[in-house]
Amino acid sequence: MDAAELRAMQAPIKERYKADPSAAVITLKAKGSIENEGIACKVETGRALAVAGLHPATGGSGLELCSGDMLLEALVACAGVTLKSVATAVEVPLTSGVVIAEGDLDFRGTLGVDKETPVGFAEIRLRFEVGTDAPQEKLDLLLKLTERYCVVYQTIKNGPKVSVTMKRI
Repeated sequence: MDAAELRAMQAPIKERYKADPSAAVITLKAKGSIENEGIACKVETGRALAVAGLHPATGGSGLELCSGDMLLEALVACAGVTLKSVATAVEVPLTSGVVIAEGDLDFRGTLGVDKETPVGFAEIRLRFEVGTDAPQEKLDLLLKLTERYCVVYQTIKNGPKVSVTMKRI
């Protein structure tokens, strides 16, 4: 796909959203079941079933997916798709590339070993390594726009309003 094809594909969608802003607001959903043995949660991904469990640093077997890894994987996936889309739109030819996300956790917080230790990632680093002969100013634009339009990155960076409820079934 080239820049013209991408613009042509997205043009009617953009026009619809300009004409009807409410059409652009969509609720994405994820659902998991805790009705299985062990400390795990089966998550329906839309394409397959993923089973998340405890990280080995918290006593898990390592056989199930770690939710922290899944968060970083979602960031990598979103950033990679965004990078490719932006590269196509601004005509930066990419011959190869990798997207790497790393995050630092102190499991003392998760396990309640130290009440002062925060639970969650203390830092997340996202890195792109790309093969291209594009000039540096084009790469700077590519990075700026990828950062701007990556949904998962912006969500993590800006911390959306989050709520939690529980009800008996």
